Amino acid sequence: MSAFRCSAAALSRAEPLTGTASQVRAYLLVENPGPWGTEALRDVRLPDEVRQGLREHSAAAGVRTLLVRRHAGADPAPGIRVFAAWADPDDPWLETSTLAAPEVLLDLDLDALGRGESPGLTPAPEPVLCVCTHGRHDACCAELGRPTAAALAGSHPEHTWEVSHIGGDRFAANVLVLPDGLYYGRVTPDAAPGLAAAHLAGRLDLDLLRGRSGLPFPVQVAEVAARRAAGADGLRDVRVLSVERDGPLSVVRLEVAGAAYDVRVRRSTGEARHRLTCRAQRDNPVPEHEVLDVRPVAAPSA
Repeated sequence: MSAFRCSAAALSRAEPLTGTASQVRAYLLVENPGPWGTEALRDVRLPDEVRQGLREHSAAAGVRTLLVRRHAGADPAPGIRVFAAWADPDDPWLETSTLAAPEVLLDLDLDALGRGESPGLTPAPEPVLCVCTHGRHDACCAELGRPTAAALAGSHPEHTWEVSHIGGDRFAANVLVLPDGLYYGRVTPDAAPGLAAAHLAGRLDLDLLRGRSGLPFPVQVAEVAARRAAGADGLRDVRVLSVERDGPLSVVRLEVAGAAYDVRVRRSTGEARHRLTCRAQRDNPVPEHEVLDVRPVAAPSA
């Protein structure tokens, strides 16, 4: 009997990608060659005071701290590369630096980062493409993530990093693009180079897009629906104007390439229950988002 794989199960039931990006705005990426344990920050090979201090400070500041490394075989540069990203839907930014020693991690101003303010690093001119390969956390991330990471490292070596668990193991291979906070799922090695090239040219792949992490789940769904209605795949084509919630119903007004749309999205919990990760010990319900309609409205005021 073959081992259970959550990604194969999710694909067999045709579980939608849209509206599944983890809801995060503040990210800290810390270079660490690994190996990575089951829980990245808990098990990372750093001095005890650094590991514990980084975990506590990240949690208190509301910063998602992830471990990154270059793809297998790449020679690490001296020092510890770090990236700070603010995944605001309208004004994202990315900063970077190389630290001389692990203890310097405790000097980073994560409180500022958690507020969307610069922690004092150097602006990074290019985005980073992070492929989840955290096999100790979930087997699918290793089995599907590593080939995708290899393909991206071949086509875009300076932009590509392997990353620890980012959420949504069942959608492996997962790619997180910062600073925009774009989550892509089911990215095959064949698709990965084109996805990267499209992003660097300012375009999104709507078929693989899970959502934008700076937005709530229903708004992630609404953005993709409005983009499809307008035929708009430009990175900066969409701006959220308002969100009105009434129980499970969300009405999201967006400006898409100069036109306004109202998208009604209804959230529900499906009756079926599934194992959502390879290591899950029990079945869980899967949240569902239904787009009820997409309606053009009067042009937004200036």
